[in-house]
Amino acid sequence: MADLAKIRKSIFPTSSDTWQSIAARELPGIESDDATGMLQSWNLHVFMRPAAPEGSERAGNPILPSDIIFVEAPLA
Repeated sequence: MADLAKIRKSIFPTSSDTWQSIAARELPGIESDDATGMLQSWNLHVFMRPAAPEGSERAGNPILPSDIIFVEAPLA
């Protein structure tokens, strides 16, 4: 039986967070482009979200403060 007590590390982003700011804070020591790519691959539910309309407050940044952002690879 799998160990269900292990929880994958995650965060709630701030309203100004971007992939790059999360990568710098949560994955120090990993080159920025690599860390950003890792975060995006672990968070396809956010990365693949349709873009916000041009001119909106969230345009260019799909990350919302209510999102759960995984900051480590899947455990399985």
